[in-house]
Amino acid sequence: MFFTSDNGPHREGGNNPNFFDSNGKLRGIKRDLYEGGIRVPTIVRWPGHIASGSTSGVVGSFADVLPTLADLAGGSVPEGIDGLSIVPTLTGKPRSQELHKYLYWEFYERGGTRAVRMGEWKAVAKSFFGKELELYHLPTDLGEQKNVAAEHPEIVARALAAMKDAHTPSPMWKVRGRRVKKKPGATKKK
Repeated sequence: MFFTSDNGPHREGGNNPNFFDSNGKLRGIKRDLYEGGIRVPTIVRWPGHIASGSTSGVVGSFADVLPTLADLAGGSVPEGIDGLSIVPTLTGKPRSQELHKYLYWEFYERGGTRAVRMGEWKAVAKSFFGKELELYHLPTDLGEQKNVAAEHPEIVARALAAMKDAHTPSPMWKVRGRRVKKKPGATKKK
């Protein structure tokens, strides 16, 4: 049995995520790319295979569900997908667990935002097309309160490269609010 969620708490339907302190120390809610909007637990129960009460710090995403279930069923994983099977972690063999090089998120509402998680580091771009990133060291700042981008330009450069690598443009997903300015003196051709 797998139990998880696709996002953190939300405000839809009059819900108040602050009422029960739904995020604890995490910043953000659904539609934010801070940990409060995207970090969710995954609970798995498999008597005889997964030790009761065991935990793991392996970072994954919903993309890992298909390869994991295919692996458990003895099937093959389709080529070219981003997910990884977490069966090694589930069965107590974390040393053989393949890890993500990075995880990437895009959100197209409100002008677009992007985020990338690379091991202990998380970068958030509040502007989809901007190169200004916030950088957080999650083991020491899980609540993403201290932006350390200025102190780690090499990690910011890696994060920008990962964002560029992961982004796949699509005509179906367009960031609203981006306007192309005409050059002064430019005129329409007739």
